[in-house]
Order: sequence, then C-alpha cells, then structure tokens
Amino acid sequence: MDGERDEGKEGGQTVEGGNELNAKIALVEQVQGVIEAVAQFGDYRLTQRKECHTLVRRLKLLLPLIEEIRELDSPIPENGMTWLCNMKDTLLITKKLLQLCSEGSKIYLALENEAVMIKFRSVYEELSKVLDASPWEELGISDEVKEQLELMCVQLRRAKRRTDTQDIELAMDMMVVFSKKDDRNADSAIIERLAKKMELYTVEHLKIETVAVKKLAEERNGQNAESTQQIICLLNKFRGIAGMEETNVIDDPVMPRTLEKCTSLVIPHEFLCPITLEIMTDPVIVASGQTYERESIEKWFASNHRTCPKTRQTLEHLSLAPNYALKNLISQWCEKNNFQLAKKDTCSDQESCSIEKKEELASLVEDLSSIHLEVQRKAVKTIRLICKENSEKRVLIAEHGGIPPLVQLLSYPDSTIQAHAVTALLNLSIDETNKRLISREGAIPAIIEVLKNGSTEGRENSAAALFSLSMLDENKEIVGLSNGIPPLVELLREGTIRGKKDAATALFNLSLNHANKKRAIEAGIVTPLLHLLKDKNLGMIDEALSILLLLASSPDGRREIGQLTFIENLVDFTRDGTPKNKECAASVLLELASSNSSFILAALQFGVYEHLIEIKESGTNRAQRKAKALLDLISKSEQI
Repeated sequence: MDGERDEGKEGGQTVEGGNELNAKIALVEQVQGVIEAVAQFGDYRLTQRKECHTLVRRLKLLLPLIEEIRELDSPIPENGMTWLCNMKDTLLITKKLLQLCSEGSKIYLALENEAVMIKFRSVYEELSKVLDASPWEELGISDEVKEQLELMCVQLRRAKRRTDTQDIELAMDMMVVFSKKDDRNADSAIIERLAKKMELYTVEHLKIETVAVKKLAEERNGQNAESTQQIICLLNKFRGIAGMEETNVIDDPVMPRTLEKCTSLVIPHEFLCPITLEIMTDPVIVASGQTYERESIEKWFASNHRTCPKTRQTLEHLSLAPNYALKNLISQWCEKNNFQLAKKDTCSDQESCSIEKKEELASLVEDLSSIHLEVQRKAVKTIRLICKENSEKRVLIAEHGGIPPLVQLLSYPDSTIQAHAVTALLNLSIDETNKRLISREGAIPAIIEVLKNGSTEGRENSAAALFSLSMLDENKEIVGLSNGIPPLVELLREGTIRGKKDAATALFNLSLNHANKKRAIEAGIVTPLLHLLKDKNLGMIDEALSILLLLASSPDGRREIGQLTFIENLVDFTRDGTPKNKECAASVLLELASSNSSFILAALQFGVYEHLIEIKESGTNRAQRKAKALLDLISKSEQI
C-alpha cells in the first residue's frame, strides 16, 4: 500500500510538473515568436531606420536567454513566470512600434519623428526595467548569458535623446514647404529633396505610401485633422513631381480608375503605363527604350526630371517616339474584349510646335553672346522670365548650351544684366541636373561676387541661388570653400527684409555641413540672428530660432549663443511668443540644457518653469513634448 501510495504521489508530481513545464514552454515560445516576428519585418522608414536596426539587434541578444530557459528540466518559479509574462508584454509593445516604423506612412513618421523617438526611449526604459528585474539565480542562467544581458542593460540606459542633423533638415524643409508667407521658386527643389530623403520619388513607393496614408486617415477617423491634411498635401506634392495625379485618400479609392471599371479583365502588363498603371492610349518610347503614356511622361518631364522613371537612368534627350506597334496591339485587344479606351484630346500640330519652340530658345541662347548690349540684356531677361514657371524650358535652355554664357554674364559690369543672369541661373537651378551643370561651369564663385558687390536685387537673388544650388551636398562644400558664408551673414545683417529671408534660408541649408556651421559662427552669424529675435516686425523669429537650434548642436555654437541675455530671450518667447515661437524656443532651450545643466539653472532664474508647465498643457504637440523633456531634465538636475 505504501509503495503504491508513494508511486501515486510521484506520479502526481509528474503531472503537476508536466503542466508547469508546458506552461513554461508555451510562454517561452510566445516570447521567442515575438522576437522572430520582429526580425522578419521589412525595411524600416529612413527617419527611424538606424534606431530600428539597433533595437532589433539588441532584441536578438535575448534569444540565448530564451533558449537556456527552454532547456531547463525543472519548472521555473512563480516569480520567473511573472517575469516572462512582463517580458512578453514589453516585447509586444516593442513589436508594435517597430511595425509602425516598417509599414506606417513615411510622411507621418517624418512629421512626428520626435513623438516616435519618445516611444523608442519609453521602450528602452521598459526593457531595461524588465531585464533589471530578472530572477537570474532562480532561473539558473549561465554567467556568459548573464554578462551579455547586463551589457545590453547598460546600452539601453545609455540610449539618450540626440538631435540628428537630418531631423533638423527635414523640419526646416517642411516649415518652408508649408509656409504660406513666402512662395519661392526653390520650393520645388525642397520638395524633391524631401521626396528623396523619404524615398518617395518612384511611382511604386508613392503607391505604397498612398495606401499607408489612407490607412492612417481611417485610423484617425477625423481626429488630428490638420496634421492629416498636411500629410495628404505633401503626398500630393510628391505625386505631382512623379507625374502622378493628386488624390484625396480619405474619399478616393487608391486603385486606378481604368482598372476599377473592369476588374474582371486581366490586362496584359505591357499595355499598362509604368507611371499610372493604366492602359495606354498614346504609348511613346523614351530614350531608354521604355514605353509610357504620352501624357504621363510629359508630366514627368515637366516636373524637372531628365531620367527614365522605370530605369532611373539619365536620358540623352527628351524626344518621344510613338510606339505604333504597341498601340495597334492595344487597339486589337480592346476590340476583342469590348474594352472602351478613355478619349483624350490630341494636338496634330504638337510636333511642329515643339520644333518651333526649340528654334526660338536656341536663338535666345545665341543672343546671350551678342556683341550688342541691348540684345544681350533682352535675351537674358527673357530667359529669366520663361525659366521662372516653365520646367520644360529650363531643361531646353540647358540643352541648348545656355548655362555657360549666363555664367559669363555674371562678371559683366552692367548691374542689370548681372541681376538678370543670376536670377536666370536661380530659376534654371530648380532642375537638379542643372544644379550640377551650373556648378561645373564655375558659377558659384561668380554668384558669390554678385552677392558681395551686386545691386540689391542681384544680392538677394544670389543668396536664393546659393540656397537652391546647396541642395546638393557637394555644392554646400564649394560655397563654404569659396568664402560664400561671410557675405550671406552680411546680407542677413544689413539686407532688406527679402534679402534677410533669402540669406537666412541659404545659411540654414549651408550650415547642415559641419565645416560651414563653424564658418558661419566665425563670420558672426549669431549677432544678426539675435537681432532678428528682437525685431518682431521682420516676422523671422522662427527662422532665426531654427538656425540657432542647428548651431546649438555644436560646442562652438553653444559657446556663442549660451549667454544670459539670450537665455532670457528664449524664456520670454516661451511666455509671450506665438505657439510656433514657443515651440522653437523650447527646442533650443532643450538642446542647450541637454549638454550643460547651467543653462537649466539660468532659465529657471528667468522663470521658465511656469511657462513650461503651461506649454506642456496647451502648446502644440511638438512644444508639449519639448516642454515635458525640459521639465524632466529640471527634475533630474534637482535630484543631483
């Protein structure tokens, strides 16, 4: 009886222990499943890519721990099971964040980059807490795995907020794009730069982004309407430069209209335009050999592109050849399947009109080198005007050799011709290929000379031209090495309102280059920026604060701007400024305070605490985040 009873007792323990082991294995598999699922995510959005890859790499360090727990023969204690549950919950939150950065709208993630980065810091804190609370001894974890996880804890605790130059550049570009005060020709260049930074310049990527924005709008369900509209607006700008139609993703389906009408038909892939994915009515061949719908590829060329949308190669010419063979095949297929093609207006004289137009432009370019002053003056003024709005003519002027004589005219003693020439180059530079051509002709030093010694109009438009050309990183360096920073600082100090704005925009763009940031500080940029903060009638407070934020990311900049009077001015803006002023001022204060606690103490002396409390409760979304971060820094400094 005793033996039987003992055997039953042992069997009972086995059943109970088996249940516990099964529970352990199930929980371990769930934790492992989350980590493996995260590792399978696709590419991450550019704005958070580095952060995502770092986080995933750290999560993979947990796998050896999970394997050791799985291989334990005995059930783990209750506190171990509780810890595993907490780990699973934290990993699910982490997975949700990484999924957002992998599948969410790129535009949303760029606009809300700071909010997303706050979520990353929150995840770091939670992971660190869970790892710190791990019952290592009870779990019987090996010293090797324990040391690896302790190192991971140290890395998580070291993860601090950092200001990325790219983040500042994106914020400034978006501020210019959405500004209603100043409609610049160079805006299209900024939009193109944004599109490339966000990797939203191909039709394929834009279609994916359109679906993501539609999903975001549906999830918000009318909330954050202003932000949603900003995202849709920028999406449509990107679609425009890619030759795509605008869309209202809230109401419109994402599927192309033609395909929507006839979803039961399987349309041959080669019949679809690679840009619109709609069946072609007037297929044409470009220099790369690819075929597109005429209207679509013409829109692409009209948006300052000289590349093939599909292959991305630069085209030797922009001529279009009708693809009669394909058009005939499409016609036969439509007739056989009773498919009605959309009617489109055509111009029978289009080709002859194009030839006539090219001859006129060639004549204009020839006149730039005329021996007669009036002929030159008339030609350069005409080119300046036609390049202002017409993207196709910007390309054609360059193709006909218009850039070299325009660069030569920059040195002409006539100030009117100088001003027309530099403005013509500004307008031509909106096309990215032209930016490179202008730079290769040695235009930048000549533009800087006009900036130094030209007429008021010439100086202003020289600053705008340097801004446009410096969209290319290599040109930022050329401007700096050509001593272009000091005259821009001088224009910022002494120029007209328009001149100050042109100089400020150029200086911000150029200062994204680290060496130029130092050059700007040495040229005395801080003093005129502080004057802009005091003169509210100029309406340039936000622009000045944005440049100061960029300068504050360097030790030299902090030394120059970290004076008590400046700190007091920032505190004043947090109290009396516009919502945008408060947001920018809080951003600069946070950048300064993050590097040196003395800036926090100075701001506290001027009463910043109460203003931060108010901003945290009623400021813009970005201002609220900055205020909260500043209040956290203040709290930590008081504990030290």
